[in-house]
Amino acid sequence: MMDNLDFFMMDVSDARIICGTDEAGRGPLAGEVYAAAVILDASQPIVGLNDSKKLTSRKRDVLFDEIKNKSIAWSIATASVAEIDELNILQASLLAMTRAVEALHTRPEWVWVDGNQYPKLLQASGYAGKALVQGDALEPCISAASILAKVARDASLDALHIEFPMYGFNQHKGYPTAQHMAAIAEHGVTPHHRRSFAPVRRALEQRA
Repeated sequence: MMDNLDFFMMDVSDARIICGTDEAGRGPLAGEVYAAAVILDASQPIVGLNDSKKLTSRKRDVLFDEIKNKSIAWSIATASVAEIDELNILQASLLAMTRAVEALHTRPEWVWVDGNQYPKLLQASGYAGKALVQGDALEPCISAASILAKVARDASLDALHIEFPMYGFNQHKGYPTAQHMAAIAEHGVTPHHRRSFAPVRRALEQRA
């Protein structure tokens, strides 16, 4: 583990093993927040990497498999609904990204984090890196992480739909659409809803 001086003096130009990490699912009212971390292999370039939100579902699925097959290392992690409610969604997202980086079987020398905050837990564990606003559109390794996180999270909401078909999770993926809000009003809140989010909290209060 590097000491604090090494951490602050290191630059990405000094790193050979570079990781990107990103999250998916900060805005929805239900489900875990997902994060992924990816170390790309320069000898196996992947064409078409971009911010996952700018890609079609079919393109994301194709890239999902290619990223897993061609990367030096990749991992997917989550923070639970309980952790989201306890910590707040930002801190839970940073926790999920930290878990994803720490789960890599190859330790990166530099970590690009999508957003404007570098996780304190990563810094405390000696991972050099930097937050990068709109990094999922700027750094291919972050783009790759955003795709893994998005596809994995969408799959989890598809599975949740099987358990709670009346909510339409397979369509809105937990976001506060009119369909979702109507389902909450009619059927109430599931154990998978984030009670710290205002629309869910209001729905609970109205049914109390």
